[in-house]
Amino acid sequence: MSKFIKRHKKKIIITSIILFSLLGVLIAFYYSVFGCVLTNTKVEYLYIDNDDNIDSVRTKIELLGKPTSMLGFNIMNDFTNYDKSIKIGRYKISDNITMLSLFRNLRNGQQTPVSVVIPSVRTVDEECDRIAKFLMLKSDDIKSLLNDNSYIKKLGFTKETLPSLFIPNTYEIYWTTNPTQLIERLKKEYDIFWNDDRISQAKELGLTPNEVATLASIVDSETARNQDKPIIARLYLNRINKKMKLASDPTVVFALGDFTLRRVLRKHLEIDSPYNTYKYEGLPPGPIRIPSIAGIDAVLNPDNNDYLFMCAKEDFSGEHYYTSSAEEHAKNAQKYSNALNRRGIK
Repeated sequence: MSKFIKRHKKKIIITSIILFSLLGVLIAFYYSVFGCVLTNTKVEYLYIDNDDNIDSVRTKIELLGKPTSMLGFNIMNDFTNYDKSIKIGRYKISDNITMLSLFRNLRNGQQTPVSVVIPSVRTVDEECDRIAKFLMLKSDDIKSLLNDNSYIKKLGFTKETLPSLFIPNTYEIYWTTNPTQLIERLKKEYDIFWNDDRISQAKELGLTPNEVATLASIVDSETARNQDKPIIARLYLNRINKKMKLASDPTVVFALGDFTLRRVLRKHLEIDSPYNTYKYEGLPPGPIRIPSIAGIDAVLNPDNNDYLFMCAKEDFSGEHYYTSSAEEHAKNAQKYSNALNRRGIK
């Protein structure tokens, strides 16, 4: 083999070694800078709001993600001008995310939604306060929107029926959702919930979805025991069918607006309100609380009974006496009244 060929081979080998070494260095640099895994040991969430700038974003990443280096972030920021278009939102920092993946999420605004719990509470205002705790918006902004009669009319509700808009459940919603987007999402969930089957069940009972929600709110107010709700739902349906007044204490409490009231007395029954079901026949104008799904389904799938009266048991267990006899109900009511007296509940 000639010396020329030997020297040429040697150059090729040396050049290849240098190239592979450089490639190795570049790969190592890439993974150490861009592909490095943040060292946080648990899932964290990075919240970026309107007040944040590139410096505060860096600080939050360092505190939550504990990266070994911010060099990769700084290089990517310089090349993409991310600092000129910071996107607000809630971003997940998992325990194995790379700096490159995190930066892509931040730059593209790929948020992680919040699990927003819609509970069954007493009032729409309270519901707004609960929801606002999960999101970036203010509860007053939601309330303001829901106090706009023309807006809620477009949704298909009135001020009285508005509580039935909220279907208690857990929903995935973006932290940056504004009030209008939030209400549109809730209306979408309402339409999904009130599918053809549920609407058909309501029609069989001679009720609209809002009337079902109204009765469900009364049932929910009477008991927290889901197993008892179908029994109570049928009891009230029996009264409706017999043209009897519902005579529900929780409706009187709602009419009075005093949710601390522990005992409904005769004087309370005199309040002149369409929500006073001791004074006015039929269902009140709207729900007396945000009805639960269990309450709604109890109304749509009521128990088979002929009960007309109910009374809480005197042991305060949360259970009730049920009967179709007015005489027997009077005895049960007296036992409960005596128990309230013994406890000094006036």
